[in-house]
Amino acid sequence: MEIGAASSRVLNSNHFLCLIPNSKKFQSQNDLPSLNFRLPSNASFQISSSISRRDCTFKATLKDTNTSTPTVMKKMHGNEFELSSLTALSPLDGRYWSKVKDLAPYMSEYGLIYFRVFVEIKWLLKLSQIPQVTEVPSFSKEAQSYLQEVIDDFSMNDALEIKNIERVTNHDVKAVEYFLKQKCQSHPEIAEVLEFFHFACTSEDINNLAHALMLKEAMNTAIFPVMDELIKAICNTAKDHAHIPMLSRTHGQPASPTTLGKEMAVFAVRLSRERRDMSQVELMGKLAGAVGNYNAHLVAYPNVKWPQIAEDFVKSLGLSFNPYVTQIETHDYMAKLFHSVIQFNNILIDFDRDVWGYISLGYFKQTTKAGEIGSSTMPHKVNPIDFENSEGNLGVANGGLSHLSIKLPISRWQRDLTDSTVLRNMGVGLGHSILAYKSTLQGIAKLQVNEARLSEDLNQSWEVLAEPIQTVMRRYGVPEPYEKLKELTRGRAVTKESITQFIEGLELPKEAKSNLLKLTPHTYVGAAVELARTVDVAVNLVNGTKVFETQSVKS
Repeated sequence: MEIGAASSRVLNSNHFLCLIPNSKKFQSQNDLPSLNFRLPSNASFQISSSISRRDCTFKATLKDTNTSTPTVMKKMHGNEFELSSLTALSPLDGRYWSKVKDLAPYMSEYGLIYFRVFVEIKWLLKLSQIPQVTEVPSFSKEAQSYLQEVIDDFSMNDALEIKNIERVTNHDVKAVEYFLKQKCQSHPEIAEVLEFFHFACTSEDINNLAHALMLKEAMNTAIFPVMDELIKAICNTAKDHAHIPMLSRTHGQPASPTTLGKEMAVFAVRLSRERRDMSQVELMGKLAGAVGNYNAHLVAYPNVKWPQIAEDFVKSLGLSFNPYVTQIETHDYMAKLFHSVIQFNNILIDFDRDVWGYISLGYFKQTTKAGEIGSSTMPHKVNPIDFENSEGNLGVANGGLSHLSIKLPISRWQRDLTDSTVLRNMGVGLGHSILAYKSTLQGIAKLQVNEARLSEDLNQSWEVLAEPIQTVMRRYGVPEPYEKLKELTRGRAVTKESITQFIEGLELPKEAKSNLLKLTPHTYVGAAVELARTVDVAVNLVNGTKVFETQSVKS
């Protein structure tokens, strides 16, 4: 058979890619070239080809072996594998639950259901305040209290009841509506207006507001406090070690000295800036019906100014109003918020890696805890596991949040359903983020500065004084200062003695020469000490704005 251009075809996950060299002719199957694949010893191998077709396929399957299936695998269908901390697919719901559970009231399925109930009830109350909607008269104080109690007393059993209803309806938002009708049918006043639950709403009118409230409460209650604690811990580290000189490294090589505290301060201010940007993101909401035009609203009550009603309602929830939408709120604010979290996380990865490096250099020691083991085979190890765990979880978080940021603003025409399943993963990215923040905090608490090691590196790096010497030489008109220092220091061992000898041979004013002779790698730190000591001022200036300061949704 004749094979034309090189082709590849993958039929399924068990097939190998078949590549045939260009412009070769084969008269029969026996003429096929010998292609060797490295396969497991227990694999069967089949080759199929046809003279009339321009492809061939390779399929490998694993034969049964004498190795028995582990007993635990045979029990997977049984009660032993009900959901628990040991069987959860996500480590957030298993191994790390104790560290992320503060997010659960907001980012879980329970949280989503709760905020749907909240929005539905608040919308019914809003309808009762519109004079033109005469079918829903103003509720008595007793009826208002009854509805508020449904919110305040919402329990796990209530959420489970809604899930039971959903098994019948196969629609999660409709299940909430039916639940509320059942819950309120015993109240004479509310029973008269049961059909005004979910009035003129599409599911996304309820969902978008619920998701915004979930994010608002999660950020304010769980995320921001840990971010603030982290920034404060780094600020304290900066101030505590403001005076401790440290050899800088640019491109991994010795560079002009700094202080350990100042390098910590850099991260505190960077993180604080991203924290501020997050607090300024407007959380948006809509309540404009099936395609954003208030179509059903205006047919039912043409004399009501529904856009103004919707704006007032959304703002009453502590959210900003988005007047231009389709069936869904456009999710642009979510992309902005998640991108800001990603950048905060990127800065923290930079911090984690730097501290990891300082530990590796011996600049930091780590306090040990009785009973802890660093390595299963090397008893002496005290590994920087907190910073490594933080870095790993930040990567996982950013992967999920990046997808949310890229996907959520895109929806076909007036709406497709792809955002629905993606939005259920908001808690994953935020969960891995908060887990990482707590790991870094735990690592910071273990750090002990090794001043002797820091001093040792500085004592061996007198070449870093080439910079200030040549700069002073420039001031006083000494010719070719850079070139002279380059000849003295580049690729050569530089000592205190050789630097002193060079300075003494310079034609400089007495005071300038005296100042240079007093200079050491330990004292050549510029304004680093003051920058570190005043980091609180810098952080406070950055964070001169309020953080999602709105009333609690439960009020």
